[in-house]
Amino acid sequence: MSDVPRPQKQIGRFRRMLDRLSSSQEELESEELQEDTATAGCTRIGDCHDRQIVTVTGTLRTVTLRPRAGVPALEAELFDGSAALDVVWLGRRSIVGIEPGRKLIASGRISMSRGRRVLFNPKYELRPLGRE
Repeated sequence: MSDVPRPQKQIGRFRRMLDRLSSSQEELESEELQEDTATAGCTRIGDCHDRQIVTVTGTLRTVTLRPRAGVPALEAELFDGSAALDVVWLGRRSIVGIEPGRKLIASGRISMSRGRRVLFNPKYELRPLGRE
């Protein structure tokens, strides 16, 4: 009985290696981010709905200062491999550690604005730099 699983495992490894070689860098990064989401026990951004309270994780793609109704607002795009989410901190011009390429976990209530998921003033936790 132990002979059957072993060849299947090797075929699986070979298939994964072939998939990795034929995949683009973006696809590989998306796959890795989705694995991180599952490992952290967070909700995938692609599965989030309007008015839902969630905890999501991902990598910040962009960080910009964009005033909303005359009030400064720091906006960041969080990507987890399944979809993107705008994270907005109202009344803030900058936050130490919030920069493109940084990984974080954010919690709050999702809202929809112009067809995009938005998380306003979330609780957040910066992930350590280096290998997460």
